[in-house]
Amino acid sequence: MGEEPLSEVVASTSTWNAADYARVGSFVAELGQAALDLLDPQRGERILDVGCGDGTLTKRIAERGAAVTGIDSSLDMVRAAHANGVDALVVDATDMSFDREFDAAFSNAALHWMRDNEAVAGGIFRALKAGGRFAGEMGGDGNLKKLREALDEELIIRGYAPPTSAINWYPSPDEFARVYESAGFHEIDARLIERPTEIEHGVAEWVTTFRRGWLDRAGVPERERTEIGAAVASRFGSNVADYVRLRFIMRKPA
Repeated sequence: MGEEPLSEVVASTSTWNAADYARVGSFVAELGQAALDLLDPQRGERILDVGCGDGTLTKRIAERGAAVTGIDSSLDMVRAAHANGVDALVVDATDMSFDREFDAAFSNAALHWMRDNEAVAGGIFRALKAGGRFAGEMGGDGNLKKLREALDEELIIRGYAPPTSAINWYPSPDEFARVYESAGFHEIDARLIERPTEIEHGVAEWVTTFRRGWLDRAGVPERERTEIGAAVASRFGSNVADYVRLRFIMRKPA
């Protein structure tokens, strides 16, 4: 299962702790079921899960009878996927070497973390057989706007400069479609879905888990992060985060 020895690949705009993610971010996989249903994996298909994380949804694809391979740039996440019984590799999604190997590809809550979206789109296109489909979900235009603003305001008050370059790619449907059309895909259906989401463990822990990379880039020491998370939660005033998702399906020409 996978390849040993595993080594870290620095590719995304954040770093991940699999244990923290499993505890605080379990809602991500649970709310990815609609995207998985859109993929509609079939028995006997070979499917690539791009940005598989700890393999929760990857495993659900396999349970439908498909042969699925997950890839993720985080060594910690891939180890967690292995522990979850998932075939997963540490692979940079911008540098995939797959060539017409898969009937379909899937991605949930991962594409928005990847730096070079054009390289990712090209790699997924090459990985698919002719006629193969790509379905999934990611953050879309306006995703977490209010919550991100609350974090930046708190950083500025405390004397930290928020990073000037975006950590995520949250595209509009048209922007997303242009990238994937340029890669060669057609029949692209991409649409925004407003999905206010209750954060079970609270905004404070969301900040320290999901914005770890943002805090790294702002130079915030570990000892201050819990306090900053609590202050952001107070400033935001709710545990319902303003998520906006971009759900999509497309095909590689036959």
